[in-house]
Amino acid sequence: MEAFNQFLDAVNSVIWADWVLYAVLAVGVLFTLFSGFCQYRALVHGTAVVTGRYDNKDDPGAINHFQALSAALSATVGLGNIAGVALAIALGGPGAVFWMWIVGLAGMALKTTSVTLSMLYRNVDDPENPHGGPMWVAEKGLSQWNFHRLGVFVGFIFCITLLISAITGGNMFQAWNVAEMTQEVAPEIPKLGVGIVLAILVGLVIIGGIKRIGHVAGFLVPFMCVAYIAAGLVVLAMNISVIPEMISLIFKSAFSPQEAGNAFLGGSAGYAFLWGMKRALFSSEAGQGSSPIAHSAAKTNEPVREALVAGIEPFIDTLVVCTITALVILSTGAWDRDHESTLANEPQLIMVELDAEAATSTWNVGQKGEFPLSSLKNSEIANPESIEDDSIPSIAWFVPLPDKSEEAQSLTGKNWQQEDRAFVVAQTGNKSKDTNSDLVRVGGRVVKKDDGTHAMVFEPNALESNGAEKPTFRSLAVYKEYPGATLTAHAFDRSIPGLGTWLVLVAAWLFAISTMISWSYYGEQGMVYMLGEWSAVPYKVVYCAMIIVATLGFMESDKDLDNLTALGTGVMLWANIPIMLIFGFIAMKTYRSYIDRLRSGEFKSTKHRNKDVNAD
Repeated sequence: MEAFNQFLDAVNSVIWADWVLYAVLAVGVLFTLFSGFCQYRALVHGTAVVTGRYDNKDDPGAINHFQALSAALSATVGLGNIAGVALAIALGGPGAVFWMWIVGLAGMALKTTSVTLSMLYRNVDDPENPHGGPMWVAEKGLSQWNFHRLGVFVGFIFCITLLISAITGGNMFQAWNVAEMTQEVAPEIPKLGVGIVLAILVGLVIIGGIKRIGHVAGFLVPFMCVAYIAAGLVVLAMNISVIPEMISLIFKSAFSPQEAGNAFLGGSAGYAFLWGMKRALFSSEAGQGSSPIAHSAAKTNEPVREALVAGIEPFIDTLVVCTITALVILSTGAWDRDHESTLANEPQLIMVELDAEAATSTWNVGQKGEFPLSSLKNSEIANPESIEDDSIPSIAWFVPLPDKSEEAQSLTGKNWQQEDRAFVVAQTGNKSKDTNSDLVRVGGRVVKKDDGTHAMVFEPNALESNGAEKPTFRSLAVYKEYPGATLTAHAFDRSIPGLGTWLVLVAAWLFAISTMISWSYYGEQGMVYMLGEWSAVPYKVVYCAMIIVATLGFMESDKDLDNLTALGTGVMLWANIPIMLIFGFIAMKTYRSYIDRLRSGEFKSTKHRNKDVNAD
């Protein structure tokens, strides 16, 4: 897994270079200006369209505007809002929220433009089962300029990136988080069991195609959004006194470094920008070109009408749901929480190797000892060379771990649990440009010993430090690690003990299922474009199988999550943004024409059409 993560690191460092983020934001601003701030039209006219005031049952398409919006939102309003926001704040700090807002606003223009193009070039050979998306834009658009083969090639490239994103961010990221949250609440439930149940539930929905997905999403999305937002507003009301301070902190941290506190290690303004952009793009899917695939199935003969419906998505997803999650995490103090326990003695630091040329040192943390293999469960901490069967002890580096403090236990109602992840904070003497500090997390897993006490087990070579200088520990404080959605759950629990545990667990299941069914359809459309209708069923089988694979335990931390989701989001941006730039002027011409006709009163709502019919 380490080698795989290193490979993903290398790829992501290219596709997520700083200039890529600036380029995506610039494209969003470009289309905002070209359209005359389409965000306003999306919120006003787009909302009217969603209510059905402009529906016409005779228009080509498979689902209505509301179902199309729900299907697209089911892919965006998901664990990106729960886990992605938590990840952005945990690593980038409060300033990441500001950049999420900016991306949300720019994303409204990106979605409007992208969906306009997909509606213009969608394939309606079968009016009740239309196909659309950037792949059709590339093929049909370039064919009009006598570059048909190039168009097909670009379409294939987009579909490949679509499949990567569908399998990673749209599928495995969701399944991993649900398994993690479920085991946090009920440790006796195996993650693999969660994966199997998820695969069955998703399979039962996607086998019915876009119409069943639209019906399920039309019920599930409004219900889960209202329930989650209501719970979030209750917590914010309980912490209303600190909300102004947190909003001020968001703006301040967006443009200046955020100093290290307790669990938070610090973050530069640039790092906040990076994480805010990445997580907002992942959550809202702005610029990826995925949601146009769902909107292309809508019943309408006016491309811009459906595009303005799509423009509502980033507003709901990022400026409403993500903001509530962020304020809950910030106002409750979960992002910079206090420690759960304190070590009795400072862990030993033993240098195991030194590369004099590169001036790097690797250190083992704690004392060397033996633990039964069964007590380590599925962790990869144990030395594989010493394992032949369960009766042979494994070698590990560990420190005795005192019980949690009474205050920490009061939030969750329990002490350390087997396989909990925790960390101590060390100082390496080398300041990081990302965190704006020389602090690093040194993580380990919690195991329960035969005598009932706990130990914190570290991986060999747990701490790397540039230079031969020996690292030191900032303190003996031990913090529990809350990866992904578990940090959001912990934030709710800090206000109402037990609320977050069950609320986020239920929300995680519903959000994940809704996201996975929509992303299954996106990937399916990519397969159909490349290989034809016959490929849909094999694809669905593989898609459900990957849900199970994600729960097998090869992802263990926020870093693993980010590597996987960043790959899927990044490759789609690289494929779709050029398509938008090439054909964007066509979308804007169509958009302005529609708005002119709207202003002139050409379009009548269903209510007005019915009046005209009765008058005749």
